[in-house]
Amino acid sequence: MASHRKSRPAGTRVAGIRTPALATAALTSVALLSQTANANPSTDDKPSLEEVEKKVDDLYRQAETATEKYNAAKEKTAKQRKRVDTLLDDVAKRTQTLNDAREELGRNAAAQYRTGAAAPDTATFLLADTPQDYFDQSQLMDRMTGRQKEAVDEYFTQQSATMKKRQEATEGLETLTESQNDLQTAKTTVQTKLADARELLSKLTAEEKARLAAIEKRKQEEAARKAAELARQQAEAERQRQEEAAQQQDEPPADSSSSDSSYATKAEKALAFARSQIGKPYVWGATGPDSYDCSGLTQAAWKAAGVDIPRVTYDQVNAGTTVPLTNAQAGDLVFFYDDVTHVGIYIGNGMMIHAPKPGAYVREESIYYDGESSIHSVVRPA
Repeated sequence: MASHRKSRPAGTRVAGIRTPALATAALTSVALLSQTANANPSTDDKPSLEEVEKKVDDLYRQAETATEKYNAAKEKTAKQRKRVDTLLDDVAKRTQTLNDAREELGRNAAAQYRTGAAAPDTATFLLADTPQDYFDQSQLMDRMTGRQKEAVDEYFTQQSATMKKRQEATEGLETLTESQNDLQTAKTTVQTKLADARELLSKLTAEEKARLAAIEKRKQEEAARKAAELARQQAEAERQRQEEAAQQQDEPPADSSSSDSSYATKAEKALAFARSQIGKPYVWGATGPDSYDCSGLTQAAWKAAGVDIPRVTYDQVNAGTTVPLTNAQAGDLVFFYDDVTHVGIYIGNGMMIHAPKPGAYVREESIYYDGESSIHSVVRPA
């Protein structure tokens, strides 16, 4: 399958780098910086580089968690806004129908008054908001024609329905306000975590940045080693499956071949789309076409294959069949962390395409980029 790879900004092509673009640029020029920069004198209360690294990683993780909460709140707000708009439109239409019914009652009251069939105050009660007590008087109901009684019934029917819809709209507006507050809270949390991470990184000296680059390089090498080992395990498992299938040629699995072929076709389209997004920036809450967050990218990729999956990681993880990591196929979704706040699309050989974090770009990377224990599950969405 042809690769449609876009050029990536300098300093972002190396898998496993866990610092934002600004820090990455600084790391690539650290040799020059180390010759001219003077390290700040250390103090007893200054955190170690390892502590800073852990803190920055934690802040990015917290920001990613807040991003998925933001996405969920945004989805909820959009749905609630649509429901409230529908309710308000319905209330407006029902109010007009209620007014029409009220006018019909008024015409009937006026006609009764002109013919002397009702007392002068009949019209006042017929046009009132709650004339039920008056209508309950048998002498008035006896004097009404069938058409007039239908008008009365229609009025009360419309009045009851309109009041109910008005109550629903009021409750919907209250829920919408709550959703908007949740949205703002999640947004503020993301911005705060990112600002804290950038501040910590800005305080690193050139020497510390060089040491951080070395740490990240070791992480990258270890992630690549684990990806290669997974690729070996998957190849061995596939070889065994083929041998077993060859031994059972007389009883081949029903629909197995066609099912695998159908999935592979869709997965190829999803991956082609994902590859064409490589180099585009991660932006929290973004769904394309110019930028993405992690779940925005996977949703868009599978949509390009004609498969609709939910917006956020919490829902995407349930939108398919969970498979063992050793059976992962190209196109499967790989989810990370116990709180399921990150996702990438598997491309084979222990590698994936994902939108890593703020300051980074969509890229290919080992699924072990943040350690083996970070992998939560693998889901086949179609």
